[in-house]
Amino acid sequence: MRTVLITGGARGIGAAIAAELTARGCTIVAPSRAEMELADPQSVDRYIADNANLAVDILINNAGINFLKALAELDAATWSSMMQVNVTAPLRLIQAFAPGMQQRKWGRILNVSSIFGIVTKERRMAYSMTKAAINGMTRTAAVELGPDGVLVNSLCPGYVETALTRQNNSPADIAAIEESIPLRRLAQPQELARAVAFLCSEENTYLTGQSVVVDGGFLCK
Repeated sequence: MRTVLITGGARGIGAAIAAELTARGCTIVAPSRAEMELADPQSVDRYIADNANLAVDILINNAGINFLKALAELDAATWSSMMQVNVTAPLRLIQAFAPGMQQRKWGRILNVSSIFGIVTKERRMAYSMTKAAINGMTRTAAVELGPDGVLVNSLCPGYVETALTRQNNSPADIAAIEESIPLRRLAQPQELARAVAFLCSEENTYLTGQSVVVDGGFLCK
């Protein structure tokens, strides 16, 4: 039985991933914000110290934030917050729990990125930068951890049926987005969860260092 540490496991894609991996026999550790507030570096460090003996087999950095700001509007506080949650916290968790995987000669790390780490659109300056950064982190971690049997990938979802998608896009925007996707619909969180389950499984023996796009064909156009 594998132990999974997942951030942002209470809703959306994270909840779907937790449910899918639970169904496959994994033990899920999904800290609440009270246990680990990713926006607070000291909280992240405390969680790591308090769980130094936790043997994590699979680390899923799922939590992320997206404040829509145009280039001229992007302020230091917004940038700092998005970098902390989307990049620095995942890095700290990898640094903390990858050594145990290396010692056991098996591990899986999955960073939830976005298609906007590959392409972009208006008001996604900080979000695209942080997601591009996590894709770069994924590649380097895959190179460094691969000799010890630890596979590291990032998942780049397209538009997914979540509260955040509805929050950041009007109904008219959603209709236009659906029309632009070859499959003519948003992804369901469960579809992303099944992709994650494969990437984190023992069935995946050779796929590492990749930014795996699951977008219904959106980037093909």
